[in-house]
Amino acid sequence: MAATTIRAIQRSTRQSPYKMRLVIDEIRGKSVNDALAYLQFSKKHAAKQIEKTLRSAVANAEHAAREGNTSIDVDDLYIKRAVVNEGQKLKRFTPAAMGRATPIQKRTSHVEIVIAERGSR
Repeated sequence: MAATTIRAIQRSTRQSPYKMRLVIDEIRGKSVNDALAYLQFSKKHAAKQIEKTLRSAVANAEHAAREGNTSIDVDDLYIKRAVVNEGQKLKRFTPAAMGRATPIQKRTSHVEIVIAERGSR
């Protein structure tokens, strides 16, 4: 059985990378089922975005297995690599005292999740 890695990327998520990393650090290295269970019951908004990306990675793995005419067990998949990088900042201005404007930066994130199949135990 060849150890294949499948990935999914979500770009320009409207959440700061710091907040996304708090959630993604919790699921790194876990099995896919454990990670999905954690994300489903998390109260953080970042968990919904990461869950969407993880489900996409699982669907990509299933599709690759179908295309390659091989079998894949979703229960054996684990999160091999999960990173959140900083995306493009949306630069806006807000009114300030005495007719001034102060800049604000609305940060975005790029989420990348790589999953792989665990070897035989």
